[in-house]
Parts: sequence; C-alpha cells; structure tokens
Amino acid sequence: MNFVDEVSIRVEAGSGGNGIVAWRREKFVEFGGPAGGDGGRGGCVYVQATHNLSTLLDLKYRHQIHGERGADGGPKNMHGRAGADIVIAVPVGTQVFDVGTDELLFDLVEHDQKELVAQGGKGGQGNARFVTSTNQAPRRAQEGRPGQLRHIRMELKLLADVGLIGYPSVGKSTIIGAISEARPRIAAYPFTTLVPNLGVVQLGKYDTFVVADIPGLIEGAADGKGLGHQFLRHVERCEVLVHVLDVPPPFDDGSGVPWTDRDPLEDFARLNLELEKFNPELSKSDQIVVLNKIDLTWVREAEPALRAHFEAEGYRFVAISAIARQGLKDLVTAMAQQLGTEPQDW
Repeated sequence: MNFVDEVSIRVEAGSGGNGIVAWRREKFVEFGGPAGGDGGRGGCVYVQATHNLSTLLDLKYRHQIHGERGADGGPKNMHGRAGADIVIAVPVGTQVFDVGTDELLFDLVEHDQKELVAQGGKGGQGNARFVTSTNQAPRRAQEGRPGQLRHIRMELKLLADVGLIGYPSVGKSTIIGAISEARPRIAAYPFTTLVPNLGVVQLGKYDTFVVADIPGLIEGAADGKGLGHQFLRHVERCEVLVHVLDVPPPFDDGSGVPWTDRDPLEDFARLNLELEKFNPELSKSDQIVVLNKIDLTWVREAEPALRAHFEAEGYRFVAISAIARQGLKDLVTAMAQQLGTEPQDW
C-alpha cells in the first residue's frame, strides 16, 4: 500500500559552530589584538505543505532528520558559515504533533505554508567579542549551542469538500468514478478500497469541488474494527457527508431466512454512532442520504419507504444507480447546493 497518512520522526536542528581564539598578526602592527570569529548558526528544520504530494510515504522510513551544523569561526574575525536548513515537504492537510505532549504544533492547510519545527543552535562567539577596557587580550571563546531536538508525529487529513461514507460494497468507489475523473479500484467484494480516493467534480467552466471516498467504515470503526479507525480522521475536514446506502438482496437458502441481516436504516444509525464516538462534531455535519443501485428490482421497491423515512427526518434523499449512470446529475446538484454553489452545465 503506497498511501501513508501517519508517521513519527525525530528531528534535530544543527548545532551552532564554535567561536575560536585567534590573534591578529601583521607586519608593522605592534599590538594586533584578538581576532577570533564567531561560529555559524546551525541549520533549522521546517515543514512545508505542497499540493505535489498526497501521502506521507516519503517519510515512512526516515526515522531521523538532522539539520546541518554551523561552521566554526575563523581567524581575522571571519564568521563561520550557517548550516543549511532542512525543509520537509508534506501534503496539504498534514497536522504536526509533539509526541511527548500530544500538542498540535501546526495544521498545514495551504499550499506552500511553511513552519519552523526545530530551531538551529546559536553559534559561539570568538574571543574578539570579549574585549573590554580591562581585558584587551581575552583568551576564551564560546562553543556553539546544540540545535533543538523534537520527536514529532505527522498525521494527514485529506482536504475534501464532500466525503462519501457507508458500509463496504455499497458502491462508493463506483460513485466517485462516475462523477469525477478518479479511477478507483472496484471489485465485488468488501474492503476493495484500502485507501481514500479523491476525485474532482467539474461543475462548469470554473467551479469544482473535491470528493473523497472514505473506506473501511463498519460497526466498531471508532474502536479500531475494519479500516475505519485508520481513516475516520479524513472525514473530519469534509464540509458535507454523503451517506451511501444499499438494500441487500432478499435471497435465502430455502429456509426463508435472508442471507444477511443488514438493514439500510440500521446501517445508517450504526455508522452515525461511529462518527459520534470518534468525534461528536461529526454527527452534526450536513449529510445527504444516497440510495445506490436502484437499477436492481428489490432496491427500487424499497426506495419509496426509505425516501419517506429520511425526508421526514429532515435529510436530503437522492436515489441513484452509479453503475447505470442514473440520478447522478441529481446527486451532483445536491452536493453543490449543500456546498453553497450551483452546477452550470454538469
């Protein structure tokens, strides 16, 4: 799997260079005096967000990052060169935490946003800095200060306007592939989608919005079951949630007992409970309820009752078939209106 959304690394800024003890020695200069230069500043460590990355994979195996040490001072009052800074590139949407305190240090939500993670050490002063009226020939210099050391954890939360949630195999990947240029992996078994998929929906000539397919949500996701605990964080940034439902087929083995006891109303309630357990604010997010697969007979038969139920609860309800391309314009219109815009020629 090439999608990595959490890494922990040790970052250490460069130490400052040492100041030196040196003397000015020139022909015809009787009293040269001290001429030891200062050490250079140690290199700092920064994190910078970029749209060119979509995962933290590049940092998965980089457990330690060091800034460059500053150069020592030189004779003739020459100061040492500052150490080169290190800039860690991360995807937009990355949060940086201090491992020791679990404090959120930075939330990188804009392209090119750059933040200082570890400050480089200050260079030591040379003996030329210690001249006084009573000490014209100081014989001491300072060592450079060590750079700041930090253990940080970086978590990626995808930036998407709309998040598709629902049980495995309800058709979220098919929907995102139908309304955008995304090409997710699709197959007829649960947990086909192992990483979030992003798609850009074009509303008109200029307007767009981003849709994310959030995988792996089942009952118990907030407690780590399935893949939900790993990916629930990506739901937090979505302005609108689209809850995708389907109606399992009423097939049985001749005993009169359906092959599955799943029910769309219970699925909806269970997943909203998981959202609330993970983050109580998520249960208050705007939601659109989508019934997928209405090209199937038993889904079409259940649609009127489900529509009546959810509309009575105050939800916007849309019935579609992603694979048959039915109702997609209504779905995109509902998403856009919930975001405060309107499709022009979708």
